[in-house]
Amino acid sequence: MAKVNRARSTSPPDGGWGWMIVAGCFLVTICTRAVTRCISIFFVEFQTYFSQDYAQTAWIHSIVDCVTMLCAPLGSVVSNHFSCQVGIMLGGLLASTGLILGSFATSLKHLYLTLGVLTGLGFALCYSPAIAMVGKYFSRRKALAYGISLSGSGIGIFILAPVVQLLIEQFSWRGALLILGGFVLNLCVCGALMRPITLKEDQTTPEQNHVCRTRTQDLKRASPCSTWTKEWVQTCLCSSLQQEYSFLLMSDFVVLAISVLFMAYGCSPLFVYFVPYALSVGVTHQQAAFLMSILGVIDIIGNITFGWLTDRRCLKNYQYVCYLFAIGLDGLCYLCLPMLQSLTLLVPFACTFGYFDGAYVTLIPVVTAEIVGTTSLSSALGVVYFLHAVPYLVSPPIAGWLVDTTGSYTAAFLLCGFSMIFSSLLLGFARVVKKMKKTQLRFLAKESDPKMQLWTNGSVAYSVARELDQKDGESAALAMLGSSPT
Repeated sequence: MAKVNRARSTSPPDGGWGWMIVAGCFLVTICTRAVTRCISIFFVEFQTYFSQDYAQTAWIHSIVDCVTMLCAPLGSVVSNHFSCQVGIMLGGLLASTGLILGSFATSLKHLYLTLGVLTGLGFALCYSPAIAMVGKYFSRRKALAYGISLSGSGIGIFILAPVVQLLIEQFSWRGALLILGGFVLNLCVCGALMRPITLKEDQTTPEQNHVCRTRTQDLKRASPCSTWTKEWVQTCLCSSLQQEYSFLLMSDFVVLAISVLFMAYGCSPLFVYFVPYALSVGVTHQQAAFLMSILGVIDIIGNITFGWLTDRRCLKNYQYVCYLFAIGLDGLCYLCLPMLQSLTLLVPFACTFGYFDGAYVTLIPVVTAEIVGTTSLSSALGVVYFLHAVPYLVSPPIAGWLVDTTGSYTAAFLLCGFSMIFSSLLLGFARVVKKMKKTQLRFLAKESDPKMQLWTNGSVAYSVARELDQKDGESAALAMLGSSPT
């Protein structure tokens, strides 16, 4: 497994085996994100069986979500240094083991360790590497490919929600967890599909790393205990990590990272408390599972249609704006939720929230790739999903504490809604400030240097002006720009 045949390509193929990568990522999102969302169906069962309150029971979902995102950089490291196939197969074994051991739990603490930590770690090794592989195989149709891949979460919820409810009724929650453990082993099959590919922009870094590894091995053979050898190894490692995570100093990525914290805080509690909230307003267990299915199937439509739409020429340059727009609308849906207290009102909510949830989830890797580029995408996605960890850990218990304290879900849902709206506004404000700075710099450049005026209007014309003498150069440059001297 350590020696993997790599497909070579100067640019992303935008098809071919790429569609098998999409299929593999699609199955990965079913086995990871959909299964995680379906844990909320076990919420009432766990609460009743172990006689615990909302806050204590909510920690199960929080831990599995937190560990999945907290260990996402570990998934990227395994993928980068071994292969995506190794990482996903190992993750599938760990996740399945956690679910199977969870079916024998005798307390909530056992579920925290098995269903929470062990399963979450397995999901972490699978999720971000699979998504990054899609970005390597697609460029022109990247948003559509991601839309199809990430729609696995919605399709999984649509299918698994009623199935899990049926399994609980037939085999109890223990039998349902055992069966899910066997189902999650399909991640090993998904991992086998992830054929590595070497792109043009990736060719320099592996060569440098190969030289570094070869030199280190030679030095170790020559003098295993040499201090100079250890310093060389440390220098190589530091250089590699510095190059791999250089995007952390980019201002655009910092803004995205901060916004992700608020967005992740808002999005998680709904998938924990939507079923309990529906039950509290008089909806039956089957109807509550049906609402989760609606949320899932509309999530699919959001994944695919929003990905396809933002790949169109008219919206291709506005994917960042579409991303923040979708987050803001999900926040508004949250603010309306406390007023919806019947099945007929909760169905439109599930449709609206599900659509825009699928929309912005599709664009997370697209927006990240726009900021950091394809070469650093795997590491950047690892960091982005890592930033989901703390909000995913604390937001459901905080929401549960608010429900226990106030006796209603209103405060919890309002806090989540305002958090997502703030995330959207932060991204919008940062983009406006960036455009204003660009406009100001362009204006100052025009005022201070005539040559810079030519450069801001056309880089080709400016390069010609530098090579010719100034008078003839200005005339030639202006002629190329289609304007006349003033």
